[in-house]
Amino acid sequence: MRSARDDQLVRPTVEDEVAAAGSELIGGPVGRRALIGAHWWTPVRVIALVAIGMFALGMVQKLPCYDHGWFFGATTQYTHACYSDIPHLYNGRGFDQGLIPYLDRIPRSVGGGMDYLEYPVLTGLFMEVAALFTPSGGSLQHREQLYWFVNAGMLLACTAVIVVCVARTHRRRPWDALLVALAPALALTATINWDLFAVALTAAAMLMWSRGRTVLTGVLIGLAAAAKLYPVLLLGPLLVLCWRAGRLRAFLTAAGGAVAAWLAVNLPLMFTHDATGFHIREGWAKFYTFSKERPIDFGSLWLFVSERTGDPLNDVNVYAILLMILGCFGLGALALSAPRRPRFAQLAFLMVALFVLINKVYSPQYVLWLVPLAALARPKWRDFLVWQACEVLYFLAIWFYLAYNGSGDKHQGLPMEAYQLAIVVHLLGTLYLCALVVRDILKPERDVVRRDGSDDPSGGVLDGAPDTFVLGSARRERHAEPTAGTRVAWGTGSHDA
Repeated sequence: MRSARDDQLVRPTVEDEVAAAGSELIGGPVGRRALIGAHWWTPVRVIALVAIGMFALGMVQKLPCYDHGWFFGATTQYTHACYSDIPHLYNGRGFDQGLIPYLDRIPRSVGGGMDYLEYPVLTGLFMEVAALFTPSGGSLQHREQLYWFVNAGMLLACTAVIVVCVARTHRRRPWDALLVALAPALALTATINWDLFAVALTAAAMLMWSRGRTVLTGVLIGLAAAAKLYPVLLLGPLLVLCWRAGRLRAFLTAAGGAVAAWLAVNLPLMFTHDATGFHIREGWAKFYTFSKERPIDFGSLWLFVSERTGDPLNDVNVYAILLMILGCFGLGALALSAPRRPRFAQLAFLMVALFVLINKVYSPQYVLWLVPLAALARPKWRDFLVWQACEVLYFLAIWFYLAYNGSGDKHQGLPMEAYQLAIVVHLLGTLYLCALVVRDILKPERDVVRRDGSDDPSGGVLDGAPDTFVLGSARRERHAEPTAGTRVAWGTGSHDA
């Protein structure tokens, strides 16, 4: 039986002290009798408009590069922290010449040694569509400016999709999406690269899972993985959670949809044929070969270790794979032995965070992968802002470090030692949020989302499902399982219908 409380929206300015303090800028916490959503200004619309405003501020932050930094001066785009891959790759990957990604080889004179586009298929399509909408007249600089602007418009649409999906994933907690909309790291990194496209597809997949649409969830995960590799990691948490809840059919349905969708967009470009038969197309495989051969790069744990020890870490792929395997086993054990089955968003955040922490590169825009997941996994303003402060610090540090190395004897920027410190802060910030999420899993009564007795608002078929397979101490807690439509007083085993 649903209570009136089931339909009442959670108000962060009432439940979160930092949100309450911040609301003083716009009149203070919402009143007890305030009519939320009774007029045009619904939470979702407000959040979408805030996200658009923050995205616009991020575009304004790129202005020094739009007119000058991307084209003139060795370090201007770094000293103004306004670098973007987008204008550089318009010419550097042959889009200005009308080359077709994965099919046409990029001339060595413009590719900088990259003979084919090094992005997955759907991201390549996104880039190609933006190139088709870019006017062909004028100088190359003018077309690169317009190409960035067209991409920014398309990425703005992706941002709106992300915040709307996050706002609707937890039905009673739409205001948690304000964390995403106001995230400073999102505004600063949104137009560095094309990651927001995959993030939007991933956010839509999580929304569909929360609604019990398992096939569509899988299709969206497959499409997201065809735009960026990381979304496929969501299948891992789904497998373990569905196993614990006895909902393996739902997982298999989602996984089948993901495989089918990924193949549908990749197969047309995967193979080529000659007199000797079918072969994997070199252009299609470029993303995968580049990822394998890529050396350790900026922002990563491995770069810090390499620079501090002087070891080039030539076997870094082996180290990263082993750590990833160990981490996956650890998360699996956590999910199966926790007092109550973790929420999907919690385990998804931990899985993606594990991947970025041990990856060979931790680029500034990778924070975009984590922002929506963090808002769903740990919607606590203080902790979210601490993490964001670490990300903003690293965002500034990477550009100032590049400026230091590119300014000759002037050395304008951060030296190596300061940049290494920024890497440590960057990694610790992510680990800090991970530790809090793990604590919430081990002590469900500390989980902000479960504070009112909810089980897993983003869990779809998992929400309220009893456990069928658990490990260790979780066996002693099975008396506290909720069933659909009930609330749980965590730790007491009492149910409130």
